[in-house]
Amino acid sequence: MKVSYDWLNEYLDLDVEPRDLAEKIARTSVDINDVYSLSDGLKKLVVGEVETCEPHPDSDHLHVCSVNVGEEEPLQIVCGAPNVAAGQKVIVALNGARIANNQKIKRGKIRGVESNGMLCALQEIGFSDRIAPKAYEDGIYILPDDAKPGESVFSYLGMDDTIIDTDVTPNRGDMLSIYGNVNDIAAFYNLKPHFKEVAVEENDDQATADLINAEISDKKIAPTYKLRVIKGVKIEDSPLWLQIRLWNSGIRPINNVVDVTNYVLLKYGQPLHSYDYDKLPSHDISVRHARADEKFVTLDDEEQTLNANDIVVVSGDQPVALAGTMGGQATAVSENTTTVALEAAIFDSVMVRKQARRLDLHSESSMRFERGINPATVETALNEAAQLISQLAGGTVTKGIVTGSEKPAESKDIELSLTKINHVLGTNLKMEDVTSVFDQLAFPNKLTSNDTVLVTVPARRWDISLPADLYEEVARIYGYDNLPESLPVMTRNHGGLSPRQRFIRATRHDFEGMGLNQAISYSLTTVDKAKQFQIDPVAEPMKLDFPMSSDHVATRMSIISGLLIDIAYNVARNVNNVALYEEGRVFIPRGGERPEEQEHVAGAITGQLLNNSWHITDQPVDFFQVKGMVERYLHNMGIAGKIEYVADHSREEMHPGRTANILIDGELVGFVGQVHPQTAKEYKVPETYVFELNLEQLMKAKEIENEYTPISKFPTITRDIALLVDTNVTNEEIVDLIKKRGGAFLKDVHLFDVYSGAHLSSGKKSLAYTLTYQDTNATLTEDQVNQAFDKVTKHLQEQLNAEIR
Repeated sequence: MKVSYDWLNEYLDLDVEPRDLAEKIARTSVDINDVYSLSDGLKKLVVGEVETCEPHPDSDHLHVCSVNVGEEEPLQIVCGAPNVAAGQKVIVALNGARIANNQKIKRGKIRGVESNGMLCALQEIGFSDRIAPKAYEDGIYILPDDAKPGESVFSYLGMDDTIIDTDVTPNRGDMLSIYGNVNDIAAFYNLKPHFKEVAVEENDDQATADLINAEISDKKIAPTYKLRVIKGVKIEDSPLWLQIRLWNSGIRPINNVVDVTNYVLLKYGQPLHSYDYDKLPSHDISVRHARADEKFVTLDDEEQTLNANDIVVVSGDQPVALAGTMGGQATAVSENTTTVALEAAIFDSVMVRKQARRLDLHSESSMRFERGINPATVETALNEAAQLISQLAGGTVTKGIVTGSEKPAESKDIELSLTKINHVLGTNLKMEDVTSVFDQLAFPNKLTSNDTVLVTVPARRWDISLPADLYEEVARIYGYDNLPESLPVMTRNHGGLSPRQRFIRATRHDFEGMGLNQAISYSLTTVDKAKQFQIDPVAEPMKLDFPMSSDHVATRMSIISGLLIDIAYNVARNVNNVALYEEGRVFIPRGGERPEEQEHVAGAITGQLLNNSWHITDQPVDFFQVKGMVERYLHNMGIAGKIEYVADHSREEMHPGRTANILIDGELVGFVGQVHPQTAKEYKVPETYVFELNLEQLMKAKEIENEYTPISKFPTITRDIALLVDTNVTNEEIVDLIKKRGGAFLKDVHLFDVYSGAHLSSGKKSLAYTLTYQDTNATLTEDQVNQAFDKVTKHLQEQLNAEIR
């Protein structure tokens, strides 16, 4: 909330600099985003009076103005604003002035006519479009008639006020109002706030109940609902003091009725809504749940489709407002409004939050309803708003308040033990210290024994309900910086990583060593994406009850979809060679309230692993490069057991001819392959290869025990063999058979050539291997190698029907 220092000073006798106050608030109450004045960085901006305004001789839209700025002679200034006219009081940037964005104004000529400054719009001196009044969107701002030429404009526009921008936490909804800030600041400076309740003058003889009725059947959705009626209003601009209060708080002034409701919202934290009484379909008002697919047009002129969880204010049975969120276009106050129905209510905070989030309609009102409303000031705010509308819009307030429901303002009694307070805070406070804190907070209290005190918490602090909450109040008012310091008690254990942590860290290092960059993607995604790329598919992902957006509604069951989104982001920005990996958790539903969390590692690669160079030609990544990475990783991690790569045609998101499941001793631990072209098109990525491994299973797998083996001093002998086999015979089958029948001296089998196509029979392929033999204790003879090689050849022919080429 943007808190005006001048506004605070209306209710407190502050003798502290604004920045010191902000620092105290940050240490005691809530965080501070910024402390600033709208005049920061600006200079030489003064009030000017336009004495004459003539058309520019060489332009159809420029004007040559003679402007009195309090000097001996008026200044000649060329201005292009369509609303400039003689007799106006305006904002003048003199020669050498600094305006928004540190822009310097210099004397110069515009189409041959000398200009000695600039007449400014609010946006040109730092006001954002969001808060500048709409009436001056396309022109300069007109100052009030009592502005004196030559004086600084800052005081006239409230730009010399200091704004303390607080970052209010959800539990301190009371700090979303000047009233709440004043009470809190008064507590830690031990001051007495001087609020004056505004008395409403009911000048109209007619009773409000004769004009409008409110019946709330479901008190849960609207615990408090009150209405007043103001007749004979005239809609026009608000006085400047009210506009200043609003734009310094980040709210755009609209008109004298709407501005009053926003002013009271900022003062008390009580949202109000004004209806054009004559536009209401009926004068019987209620609050109900919306009907499924019910349509409603909000103030921003957008049609909303509602559901049964939304709540609406209805006139008769026709919706006129989204309760606690936004009013309707059909009943909005306009320049023709003469009678205003004014609403003050408390709506169910959970329902308002769900409604605002689902419809993406977060407003100043919904923010406060979500965090809670002070029931003690609902009627106070309603009365003050009615009185201000009567004063500023010339209306008369009808007699009485129509109450549809009312939640009484109840205080809470909490008993505290001095011993417990000191134990929790580590202090040695006396009872008078504790009661003094509660006196500063204006919490009535009385001693019930030498060690206990009964504290009455007023309704304005609805965040306090437990003794622990009051311990915190004692700590922050006493001063966190006054609490005693002590070193934590620690055991002297040797630090180090657990085996799990070492495995995960080694996994990251291994893939980074292969040239992949680490990525971190969201753990929440859409339902469709959550179902894709699962290692061992399950039916449905776990869904969130209250997702933060439609793209984050389910927990991921695979990491690959997030990596493909990252690749698409890079490719869209002409980064075509992308190699990413991510180590993180996936969430597998197994029944019950919580999913099973598993550590996975996944990779996604597109383009080339190596950039082109004078000695490196184009080599796009392929299946075998990515499979080789997985093989190298499993080898480096010392995974024992039989590792198999089995072709898989069942994964819909993967290319059916370039995908393999990864098995260790027959157990599925992951997969590797190319993303199906159709899936790649959906993700807007080019040809991409991916893999994913379940680290939980890998961490459970047996590890290869490292053994020292001396390097043999005896030479090796090699034999090459080329085989013609059926296309369905895999390299793994051939290598397994060679190793099984190769004898004790066979050390290595290496595939060095694969060929299929022309010159071979249909359904055949040719594979060529190098077999390496070595004896660690003696030099092998040709006969020994030939016998072993012949044995291999024989079994290949018999068992795999191989033809030796």
